[in-house]
Amino acid sequence: MALFFEAAWFDERLTAFGLSRAIVAAALGLSDDELAEIWKDQRELRARDVAILAALLGAEPQEVATRAGVSTPVPRTAPSSNDVENRLARIEERLAVLERLIARNEKD
Repeated sequence: MALFFEAAWFDERLTAFGLSRAIVAAALGLSDDELAEIWKDQRELRARDVAILAALLGAEPQEVATRAGVSTPVPRTAPSSNDVENRLARIEERLAVLERLIARNEKD
């Protein structure tokens, strides 16, 4: 059982699913700095965070909780894949808008 946040495992899973930490931060409703605190084992995940990470990373909530640290709660129910897909779709839409704004500003 892990005694600390296993950043390497999480990074490997992100890579396997073609995800970035920025996507994870957005899915969890955290800033990049807040997510960095989790990766440095300076901030604990909530049960909701464990459920979202499990769905994103294709892992069981128990494994995510274990690899995040022993005191992390395990959610009773994971969000449905439809909930995660909808949330990711909204994130991708927001990202596309931001990319268009950046491209416009670079032209100016």
